[in-house]
Amino acid sequence: MSTMNPLIQVKNLHKSYVDGVGQKLTVLRGVNLSISQGTTSSIVGASGTGKSTLLHLLGGLEKIEDGEIQIAGRSLHTMTRSEISQFRNQEIGFVFQFHQLLQDFTALENVFLPSRINGMSPQQSRDNAISLLERVGLSDRIHHKPAQLSGGEQQRVAIARAIANSPQLILADEPTGNLDPETGQHILELLLDLHKKQEITLVIITHDLAIASIMQNQYSMKKGQLTHTSSTTPS
Repeated sequence: MSTMNPLIQVKNLHKSYVDGVGQKLTVLRGVNLSISQGTTSSIVGASGTGKSTLLHLLGGLEKIEDGEIQIAGRSLHTMTRSEISQFRNQEIGFVFQFHQLLQDFTALENVFLPSRINGMSPQQSRDNAISLLERVGLSDRIHHKPAQLSGGEQQRVAIARAIANSPQLILADEPTGNLDPETGQHILELLLDLHKKQEITLVIITHDLAIASIMQNQYSMKKGQLTHTSSTTPS
């Protein structure tokens, strides 16, 4: 059961960039968002509307320009860069469309790293990584490097890496966008299973309206503004 406490709170968030010729491009225009702990949410919208920018800001990957983001009661804009890095490592897991795995490292080593950075002993980190790779169905691929794995297998490694430190939140940017429909469905089911069994809060950016529609909260991004379009009662 979800505790329904707010995990994510965003107030009047703005973000802009300066392009190569010095023109200011406004990407987010006063975004407000509240997501309860232990729920699933989707964000849809055309390319260039600010979806990925919002996700990167939520994860502390980009600097807040104006407005406020609180994750688990902590304000990202008051943290130092090192504090954000530590917080992200401990509380937030990322799953990207193109995996972002370290190509020279095996699956085991890719999943091993976050817990080592978080201070876990080498043996504990190894055991943890093996357990997670078994959980995502890759017990026979742990010593393979990304180039030796299929797209779906690489995404499973990325998911195992994302949950290495038992985060409260997973931010997934088009996690099925580069996969065939069957493999994408398996990845979606894996993410939803993690949400259900570990009460992980899940926020997914997707172009797939079928995926978006099964999330408990559905949002649409248009011209830098976010609209809450639908919600269901979590089970």
